Parts: sequence; C-alpha cells; structure tokens
Amino acid sequence: MIARVVVDSPLPHLDRLFDYDVPAELIDEVALGCRVKVRFAGRLVDAFVLDLVEVSEHQGTLAPLAKVVSSERVLAPAVAELCRTVADRWAGTLSDVLRLAVPPRQARVEAHPPPATTTAADFPTVDHSVWLPWPGGPEFLSALAGGGTPRVCWSALPAHDPAEAVAQAVLATLASGRAAVVCVPDNRDLERWDAVFTRVLGEHRHVVLSAAQKPADRYRSFLSVARGTTAVVLGTRAAAYAPVANLGLVAMFDDGDDLFAEPRAPYAHAREVLLLRALQERTAVLLGGYARSVEAQALVEQDWCSDVSPEPVTRRRVWPTIEVSDGDAGAPARLPRAVFKAIRGCSGPVLVQVPRRGYRTSLACQACRTPARCAVCGGPLEQAGVGEGLRCRWCATEPDGWACAVCGGHEVRAPTVGHLRTAEEYAAAFSDRTVVTSGGSDVLDVVDPGLVMVLATPGAEPPVEGGYELVVLMDTWLMLVRDDVRVVEEAHRRWFNALALARETAPAVVVGEPGTVQALVRADPVGLAQRELAVRSETHLPPIGRLAAIDGPADVLDDWAKRTWTLNTEVLGPIDVDGGMRLVLRAPRREGAELARLLHAAQSERSAAKLPAVRVRIDPMSF
Repeated sequence: MIARVVVDSPLPHLDRLFDYDVPAELIDEVALGCRVKVRFAGRLVDAFVLDLVEVSEHQGTLAPLAKVVSSERVLAPAVAELCRTVADRWAGTLSDVLRLAVPPRQARVEAHPPPATTTAADFPTVDHSVWLPWPGGPEFLSALAGGGTPRVCWSALPAHDPAEAVAQAVLATLASGRAAVVCVPDNRDLERWDAVFTRVLGEHRHVVLSAAQKPADRYRSFLSVARGTTAVVLGTRAAAYAPVANLGLVAMFDDGDDLFAEPRAPYAHAREVLLLRALQERTAVLLGGYARSVEAQALVEQDWCSDVSPEPVTRRRVWPTIEVSDGDAGAPARLPRAVFKAIRGCSGPVLVQVPRRGYRTSLACQACRTPARCAVCGGPLEQAGVGEGLRCRWCATEPDGWACAVCGGHEVRAPTVGHLRTAEEYAAAFSDRTVVTSGGSDVLDVVDPGLVMVLATPGAEPPVEGGYELVVLMDTWLMLVRDDVRVVEEAHRRWFNALALARETAPAVVVGEPGTVQALVRADPVGLAQRELAVRSETHLPPIGRLAAIDGPADVLDDWAKRTWTLNTEVLGPIDVDGGMRLVLRAPRREGAELARLLHAAQSERSAAKLPAVRVRIDPMSF
C-alpha cells in the first residue's frame, strides 16, 4: 500500500504530494486524513495522509512511513479539497492552510469516547415568526427545512436579535438532516451567540470552535465534529474549516469585519473560504449584518445571492431617528448643544461612540498649532492619562521641558482627544450619571441598565439589556480621514453596529458633516454598498478585479515588475511603503486564478533557489 502525504513545509516548491510505502506493521493503523511522521530531507517531519493507493507513479524506491502518530481521521477529504482550493486562490501553500484548518493534537482528548448523537427528531420546531420582518424570510427557512440551498444576503434590524434569526436558520437546516457552520467576528460575539444557540437548539447540540480556546477545549470541539457526533459549529474565522459532514448551510454575520481576514499566510478571508466551501459542497449561504459589505452587495448584483432586506417603512421604524449636529460646541467642554440637550432629556442608558481611544492622543503647540514631536525619534507626543506627562507614542521617551521647535512655546493643546479624556468631560457635565469606558485593553462585555453612560471606541460598544435609550456618534469626520479605499464602508459599518444597540424608535445624535452621514439618516446600508461598489467598479478594485500586494526587497520587486503576468495585468510600482517596498498587480477577476498560479510559481522559483520568500497578499482588506 502506498500513502500519498502532504508534508508540513511552507516551501512553495515542495507544495505537492509525496508517496511513501506503508510497512506491513502500519497497514492497520494508517487511514485517510490521519497524522503520520515521514523522513524528509534527512529528518522526521509531520504529514497528513491524503490518499491511499496500490501503485505509485514514482519510478524509484519509496521510503517507508516512519510512524503513524494517530489513526484519528482529522483531515476530511472535503476539507482537504477546500484547503487546496484556498491555497491556490491566495497563491499560498497547502501546508500553510492546513495549519489553520487542523488544530494541534491533544492525545488525552483523543482517548475519550464521543458523546451520544442527537437525532433530528429531538430538535425543537422551527419558529418562522422570527423572520417575518423580512419579505422572503419565512420562505428562506422553509427552503432550508426542505433540503434546498438558498443563498441570501440579509440586512439585520435593531431590536431583532440576529443570533436568534440565524439559530432558527440552523434549526431549519438540521430539520432537513444536514449540518451548519456559523462564523461571527470575535469572542465577545461568540459568547452571546453561544447562549442563544444553546437556548434555541438545546443543550450540547452545537460546539464552539475558536483559536482563542484552550488547546484541549478546541481539540475536543474539533473531534466532536470530525467524528460526526455534532452537526453545528459556531465559531470565529477558525470555524470556516470545521470538518462537518453533510454540510447544508454556511453562515456569517458582519462579514465586513477585518477580524475575518487571516493575518497569517496565505491571508485568506473567512467569508471567501465559506463561499468556496458552499460551491464545493453545494450548500445554502447566509451573509448577514447591520451594514452591507461591498463584497456581499457584489454577490447580489451578480444574482449569485438574493437580497433579503426589510421594507422601507419597517427599516425607518426600527432604526434610530438621526439628528445630525455639525459639532458647534455648547457650554460644557466639547459637548455640542444637540448632544447635551439629548442626554439631558434621556432617562435611560446612553452610548457615546468616540473614534479615538486613550486620553490626549494628539498634541500640538498651543501658540502656533505645530504638531508636538519627540526630539529623539520625531514621533508624535501624547498624554496617556490625567496628571501624566508627555510621552512619545513611538519610542516612549518622556521629554523633560518640551519646547515647540517652531515658536519655542511650552504649552500644548489636544486637537483630538480619546475616549478616556472625553469620559472625564462627560462625567463633569452629567454628575447624575455613572460614566464607564470601554476600549483598548479594557472592553466591557455587557452593561447593566440604568442611568449609565458608556464612552466606547468603535467595535468596543457593550450591549445593554433592552437597548440604549440614546446613541451618540462623536467626531464622525475622524473615522473618514484614513487613506484607504474601504474607509467609507468601514466607518459606516462601525456606525450602523453602534446604532443597532439602541432600543426601537430610540433617537441618535451624529456629530459630523450632514453630507457624509446620509446613509445613517436614511437607514440605508444597502444603498451605501451599491454606491461603494460602483466606485470599485470604476477603479477595477476588489471585488470587481483582483489585486495582489507584494512586499519585498527592491531588486526582487524590480525584477517581478518586468515579468509578464496575465494578459491584462497592470503593474503598479514598486513604491516605498512604511519603510519597505511594495509592488501592486491588478488584474480582471476572470484572470485571478491564473495570476495566483503565476505568483505561486514565482515563489517556487525563489524557494528552490533557497532564496527568502516575498510576502504576497491577494485582495487584502486594506489597500
């Protein structure tokens, strides 16, 4: 018997299967998808068995398998195929993707027998009423329950728990005898969704799968799925590769969150991984969120997904009523009059979103407005807290007796302040309220209702039971100053997510330019996504085109810039970016697969010549 294995090596020129002879004493132990040890390049390395055949195409003598680490089938054939597709799509190697898909082995966990399997008849009845606010929602659940594969992009609504709606979709999928994989952005979301799934599906009928789990807990969840004893996986981006058999639904909430982008090679996005899996295994798709990502909107406009959105009258009724203030300061501190009046008239919890975290994060000379810089490294100075001195954000130097390099002044002002300083000002203005902060390393999971005011940075807003009575979005222009093509989309995603924490019909005050927040005023995330997609179409940027960002030495990039890639690939650069060099390749979407293949081949050439690899990212989140 011959075992075809993939070895644990990141070298692109070794990104293929190798044949090994299976010794007679290991025949009963080796299995498809199991872990083995093989001798490779003179040393023992880890490997997975991807195929077992009787005859090898290799002409020479085959080396024997050195050891079967475990007979546990941890790499299902469908997942192996998915990992190969992901590696090819992002110009990576199969071993890099397998490190993301299969968690490290925990021998003690493997020794425990799997729990009893729950049959479909034991699950509760699907509650179609949860989806009534969306035209086509109940029909979506019926299609899932009937074994269909509908694909939808769904616009969630405030005061309607998205976890409840997705859990009902999972329940409908289970009723058809199929399994489901659901991904959420982070572990705070995971805890809340886990509680809802437990309530809707019942105890021990799903597993949580996240890279943040303890190794034993993660491997236990993974094995429960791999052994076929659990049919529902809820997790972060790591769950996209869960070895679920008979998959019927892949779902993701808030797919525009950059936490779904893998920071390790080959830098795949979990949304795209799930979409590839849906194509491969012919499953239903549910992409949802309070905002609409440009990528999701592209699927709708290509008729690959259906749009499940509320009627305009429903949308306007449940989203907060927006009052836009231009930031004209009122009496107390940096509180605009509209904000001060709204908070004074509020008798419940208030959420204030502040774009910058910290205390006084940006300083300038009080006299001439020149930015305050460090005399050692030239970095920006900040004040980390009340009563603290100045400090460089780059090298942490604390200057003694700072003086402006232009006018010699010694006083500083803060053009922008963080959530901690803002909280001080709000606490002074509203002494009858309890003021708490959430941001940076101190993020609150939940807030008790009452006369509480939460000052939170974007993405760190904690929910409150019953929702906030008022939401304030401060200094929205600061969210739009990043030099990035996704800045408008990302800022609105953060704003919509904050507004969604309000009670139904609750008011909101947005401090910013009226012209930049019209999507909030109209409660129209889909319209914004349509406009942003049109801009991408004009510039041939993702998701309309393919973009490859390549970071490496100048001489290598100069050589790659002269190469012939695909027929219509545009070569931009190399340019100096953050002290390094970057080459950008832009190609039509139809040529994306060929561009990725050529980039992998170029990496293989360097790898075979024992030259260091360059960093290749295809369709990065930030560009």
